[in-house]
Amino acid sequence: MKTFPLQTLLDLSNANMNGAARELGLCLASEQEVSKTLEMLIQYRDEYDNRFRDATKNGITRDEWRNYQSFFGRLDEAINHQKSLVETSKQRTANGQQEWLDKRNKVKAFDKLADRHKAQEVRREYKSEQREQDEHAAKTFRMKEQ
Repeated sequence: MKTFPLQTLLDLSNANMNGAARELGLCLASEQEVSKTLEMLIQYRDEYDNRFRDATKNGITRDEWRNYQSFFGRLDEAINHQKSLVETSKQRTANGQQEWLDKRNKVKAFDKLADRHKAQEVRREYKSEQREQDEHAAKTFRMKEQ
């Protein structure tokens, strides 16, 4: 049976697809990590807001008020920055998914070609075996007639 002439390309495509899958895994892990950090920042902001409300019920000085407001500002900046990181990470993940899909489709195309090649080789072998059997049967028949 002849080997598949595009086997090298099929192997390379498989390797590229596996690399894209690894990259996608890294993107997903990164996206989860930055999302988790965002959730923690938001939760911390909520907790700090509750502390602020409790403090204002008991009365706070102007300096304490300014300190709270300043800290809220820094927290809000951190949250906005983290939201930006989450969006960037989501975009990277989407790009990674598309890259993996493209690589997988290429592998599928080469797999189809390989399957067609194998089927063609099986038919060719079958025809060859059939021809040999026919020739053998014809020789046997001729020998019996003599």
